[in-house]
Amino acid sequence: MATPKVYGIETEYGIHTTGADANPISASSLLVNAYMAQVDRKIDWDFEDETPGNDARGFAREGATPPMVETHLANTVLTNGARFYVDHAHPEYSSPECADPLQLVVYDKAGEEVLRRSMKAAAGLFPESPPVVVYKNNSDGKGNSYGCHENYLMDRSVPFSSVVEGVVPHFVSRLIFTGAGKVGVETPVMDRATVPFQISQRAEFIEEVVGLETTLKRPIVNTRDEPHADPTRYRRLHVIVGDANLSEVAILLKVGTTAIILAMIEDDALPSRPIVLADPVRSIHSVSADLTLSRPLELADGTSATALEIQWELFTAARKYAEEHGLGAVGDESVAHDVLDRWESVLHGLETDPATMAHELDWVAKHQIMEAYRDRHGCGWEDGRLAALDLQYHDLRPERSLYDRLDMVRLVDPGTVSLAVTEPPRTTRAWFRGQCLARWPDAVVAANWDSVIFDLGSDPLRRVPMMDPLKGTAAHTEALLERSAGPAELLERLSE
Repeated sequence: MATPKVYGIETEYGIHTTGADANPISASSLLVNAYMAQVDRKIDWDFEDETPGNDARGFAREGATPPMVETHLANTVLTNGARFYVDHAHPEYSSPECADPLQLVVYDKAGEEVLRRSMKAAAGLFPESPPVVVYKNNSDGKGNSYGCHENYLMDRSVPFSSVVEGVVPHFVSRLIFTGAGKVGVETPVMDRATVPFQISQRAEFIEEVVGLETTLKRPIVNTRDEPHADPTRYRRLHVIVGDANLSEVAILLKVGTTAIILAMIEDDALPSRPIVLADPVRSIHSVSADLTLSRPLELADGTSATALEIQWELFTAARKYAEEHGLGAVGDESVAHDVLDRWESVLHGLETDPATMAHELDWVAKHQIMEAYRDRHGCGWEDGRLAALDLQYHDLRPERSLYDRLDMVRLVDPGTVSLAVTEPPRTTRAWFRGQCLARWPDAVVAANWDSVIFDLGSDPLRRVPMMDPLKGTAAHTEALLERSAGPAELLERLSE
């Protein structure tokens, strides 16, 4: 029986500022610190359980360089259970743990709002300085890529080799609905003259099939083994291959279809004929460059299939899985079935005419904007104005954002998103973390994904472990929190 999925998205935002002191690390720190000054609360992140060098294979490639743990940069925990910090030279928002794909859409969108409020707070602190502008994208147009990482709770007992075998064809082919679109080429893996526009922003930066790195030699399947939960029961699949999406449909399908595939892996319910790509890295580059969705990808058995055909095969198996096993492992059943229905609808639309998906998928919407501009101004793809339009699509400032001007399908209510900026999900352990921060900020000295640390004014500090992401929910702890007059009473009740 598949493990119930718990979800998270970590988004590194693009950042731009000008002036003599245009340092991206300083600018990112300004955003985080300005936001925390605005809410008058700063809870430190606890680095006790950070182990980025652990490899799910039990070994790492010689010379592998896992991400550094940067304890000296701005880093805080929010009352909605999220983490907001500086990662290298980018502001990063890591969503709280969510229990279904639609809930994750809400909290990913809440992250966008946190960044908008951060820009306003920074401008208020330094009104005479050049503005700090934030973009939800994946590359700077100069050969530098930054990530949007997905996280999924999985059963530790499933061999990692089985996970790799199951997810590679999905990660390569799902680009056709998860891609954010990009003008031009930034790396030598594609020909600039023949690829004026790509489906994905991230794909051309992928260099390996499996690996530990996230900033160099980026793999399709990342092996970082850091479960942030009971390591004897769970693993956390850390996915770095995806684009940062603005489209709510794309976000839902990105995480929802992947969760279904992972549940199928755990229940041994993938298609009976394994889909094995002969060269997955070359294939993901090929899918990104193929706007017709018709280019065949070579399979290991000597046959071939397009990305669309692979997705149809996975969808057909997923529909059968839903009928035989149900979709309870994906989260709320109604949400899970909506994912399945939208998956089918989008594949049908892409097969019939990709242009019909312009109100649902980022890459199609952006491509239509570019083609309309080219028709209007008679310019070629090399025109710098198109690159500027590309960037403007991802601009988080409402008055500048091209995305916000489009009639895109919306799945979540703006009021719900606004509430999620400060309120944690009720259905995961993020509830307990966020509520403790909101109720007793002076007593919480630090927190991370699987613990909260209290200072009651006497040594030692008290750590409350939360090793199960589906414990510490509102159903488990709301009454306990309400009955506790303060953190000391809460800890006493917990010890009982």
